This record gives sequence, structure tokens and C-alpha cells, in this order.
Amino acid sequence: MTTEQISARNDRVASTQTPPTLRLENISKTFRATRALDSVSLTIEPGEVHGLLGTNGSGKSTLIKVLAGFHAPDPGGSMQFNGRDVPLPLDPSTFRRLGMSFVHQNLGLVPSLTVLENLRLSQIALGKGRRINWRKERAAAQETLDRYDVDVEQWRRIDELSAVNRALIAIIRAFEEIREECERTGEPGLVLLDEPTPFLPKEGVDRLFQLMRQIADHGSAVTFISHDIDEVMEITDRVTILRDGKVSGEIETRDASRDQMIEMIIGRSLASAAPPVHVARKFEPMARLKGLSGAGIPNCDITVGKGEILGLTGLIGSGYDKIPYLVFGADSAHSGEMKLDDGKHFDLRTMTPATSIAENIALLPGDRDTKSGVGNMKVFENMLLPDIGGYVQGGFLRNGQMRREAKALGERFEVRPNDPELNLGNLSGGNAQKVLIARWLKREPRLLLLDEPTQGVDVGTRANIFKAVKEAAAKGMSVICASSDAEQLAELCDRVLVFARGRIVDELAGSQVDKDNITQACYSSLGTAEGRAQDAAGQDKGTS
Repeated sequence: MTTEQISARNDRVASTQTPPTLRLENISKTFRATRALDSVSLTIEPGEVHGLLGTNGSGKSTLIKVLAGFHAPDPGGSMQFNGRDVPLPLDPSTFRRLGMSFVHQNLGLVPSLTVLENLRLSQIALGKGRRINWRKERAAAQETLDRYDVDVEQWRRIDELSAVNRALIAIIRAFEEIREECERTGEPGLVLLDEPTPFLPKEGVDRLFQLMRQIADHGSAVTFISHDIDEVMEITDRVTILRDGKVSGEIETRDASRDQMIEMIIGRSLASAAPPVHVARKFEPMARLKGLSGAGIPNCDITVGKGEILGLTGLIGSGYDKIPYLVFGADSAHSGEMKLDDGKHFDLRTMTPATSIAENIALLPGDRDTKSGVGNMKVFENMLLPDIGGYVQGGFLRNGQMRREAKALGERFEVRPNDPELNLGNLSGGNAQKVLIARWLKREPRLLLLDEPTQGVDVGTRANIFKAVKEAAAKGMSVICASSDAEQLAELCDRVLVFARGRIVDELAGSQVDKDNITQACYSSLGTAEGRAQDAAGQDKGTS
């Protein structure tokens, strides 16, 4: 659907008896010289699940922040909610009074508070009187958990929960806010979900989709923002695509194909390419891990070759994602040793990040916001942080040189906008990830440890990251990549180790490394006789 057709459709919707839940016209937002949103118009109907797609940097997150009152849009735009004009910019407290609720990528929970306190925080804060009626609050929280069939103890702190349960708590809290507001006003509301599924297993995604449909069936609208096109096609009724800050198209999901959506996202059709054909290769060992154990890992032996990209995967909770942190020293190992190809031995119980960096071992954590980047520091500071000592002269930082080098790295890794002076937090998730992977590849590490390196990034950024990692591996860098994305592993890796119950229970190499084989191995390994035997014997694959 063209921009003109969208405008005509919006006019038709405005003339019907039931107004749209949300109607935006000509919303723009400029940061310095960058126009993040350019005359965006969007209509969301009552009772629909509406997808919002686009590459990193397309304007999705900026649009959501405008709706949340975090950003003030440029003058000239307008907004209606349930047919009534809403003055812009929005006050941060306005969206809830209107009937909008958000689940952001960082979930918005308070880690140090309990499930009960997070679920009832707004009601407690708005309550009258000096004392909190905890009996009443416990009953209300339990009613909420029961309503959505979420089995989590109220008294547990959020930081004690699994990633899946944290996501579910954030989502049902948002749903409760919109449900209560809609019951009070008798009007439909709007729940906006910004990338809620990356940490959820398939069962968790199914649960989320049931909740989304439940809200839509009661007349409210749901906006689902995701990079996962398959999920968008499964759950949404209609999709709007942003590209370069503009609406590039709108389409009814039932009328769309996957290729059509990708073409609208990136602005060109994808050439039909056969999946990569992996040929089993022999690599000279670069790092040998022997007897590694730690939280969730009872015993593990792994060898990664020089120039090899080794994938680690399994179902949620299987332990594969612990390995990079135990090797790097970010988490404490209970036992284990690492032998490198230069003859050096390391006791992994005493390994520290400083030791790893000194040995030219790098880790890119999966959590960009809290474990990898520093959002309120500038791009050039984030990009050159591990080498900061090399830019000190006479007790002062050579900021000019740092900016020039960061600018060149930004161009090489296609960071957009390529402005070293921007705070990292002002970049989209995908562009922030480019900055952080550039930080480590600049050092040409001997071993690169990755945890979900393309989580929450678009298809274009994903291809850029794969290209950079493969080029570095071709020059001899070894890579261990932990990921739950079977398609990613099939495209990137030479060999894949499958974990269950903290142990390696399967190994795929050569032509075995494809999406279907990896997925099947993850789901079948728990029940294999070999897996049960390995549990009993405490033995692992992974050392070829």
C-alpha cells in the first residue's frame, strides 16, 4: 500500500462511526542533523494486532518514545486517541490516562523489588493513607497471576527470576493496566510491545500471543514491534513498515508473503540464495577447555580450532549461554582449565576479565544495555574503551585522535548515524551492536566469545555482523558463539554443540549444520538414550 493509499484509508477510517484507537498524522522528530522520523502517519484500529516493522534506525523506537512522552516531536504533527485530539508533546504521565501501556525492550521492572511490588507498584503509589494494606495487595497480585496462569511466587525478587518469567511479569502488568483503564472508561485501549520475545522459548511466545489475542478480542488494540517476521506473520492482522524514518508501506498480513515484507523493510528484493553449504573442515586446536564447571554446567570439555566458528545452543535453561562468561572470567567457574595454542595454561577458577583482555580474548555479552555498552557515554568512548590507556598523553586523553579513529571504524562497520559524539543510548539497538562489535574486532582478538550477537537487530545489521565475524575468522580468529537462533548458527558456524542439562549431548558439523538439524537436536536431545547416559557418566562431546 502506497503512502497516498494509506492517507486515503486513514481518511475513510476517520469518517466511520467507530474511530481508530490511535491516529497519527505527520509525526516527525529531528536529532541534530538526523531526521529520525519524517512525516509518519499511522492508524491502529480497535481489536487488531498491528505489527510495526523496520530495520534498526528506521524510526520504530523513536516513534514509541514519542508516544510514551519520552521525546517531544517536531511541530506540525497531530495525534488522536479514540477520536479525541491529544496535544503534543505528550506529558510522560498522559499515556496511561489515555489508555496506553508499554512493554519496552528493557521491560521496565525494578529488579530489587518483588513480583508483588512490581505488579502493584502504580496502585501502591497512588493509594491513599499512610499504610499499605498488604493483605489486599497480595490478593490482587495473586488474582492477576491466576488470571494469566503465571506460576511465579509473589515474594521473589525480579532479579531472582528467569528471563522468561521477567518478561511475562512485565507483559501481564501492562495488560492489567490497560484492562483496568478500559473497564473504567468503557473505551478500547492500546498495548505496545517493543521486542518482547527474544528471551522467550517457543512455549513462552505462544503464551504471549494468547494474551495478545485476549486483549484484542476484548476490543483493545495491540502493537507488536519485532524483527522476527515469522512471528509478525503469525500474530498480526496488519503491518506498517518504516524505512529511513518514513512509512514505506502498509499491508494486511493475510495478503502478505515473507518476501514482500522483507522487500518493504530493506527497500529491495532479496536474491533467492541457497542456504550455505558447510563442508566439514579440520582446524588446528587454538583453545582447549577441560573439566569446565560452573553455575548450570556440571562438567564440560570443548576445543575450538584456529579460525573456527563454533556454535553453542540448546533449549532455554540448558546452560550453553553460560560458557562464554565462565571462559572470560565474567562469571566464576567452579573448576576447569584452558590451554591455548601458545602453550599457556589458565585455571578458570581464577580467570578474570582483565586477564582475558590481556591475553587478547574478547567477550560480547548478550545484554547490550547493562553488560556491554554504556548508554550515557559517547560512541567513540564506547568503541575505544578497552584501549583507553593507549590514548593518554601527558595525563590527558587525545580525544581528537579517538574521534577520528571511531569515525573510521564507524564507516567500516556501517554505523548509522556515524557520529562519534552521539551517546550510545541514542543509537538504535542494531547500530549500538555494530559499535560494540567494532570495539573488539578492532583489537583482532585470538578468541572472540559471543552471546546472542544479533539479538534484536534487523536483517541488514545481522548480515553486516556475520560478514565482519567471518572475515576475522578467515584471518585466524577463533569464535565461540552462544545462540538460541538456529538459523543464525546455521549461517555462521562451522560446528555446533547442543546442550541439555548443562552438558553437551550432540555435535553437528559439515552438512549437518542446518536450521532444521539444529532445532531437532535441541528438542530431541533431552530424551535420547545417549543424553541420559552422558548425564549418568558425566561425559561430553565437543572435543573434536
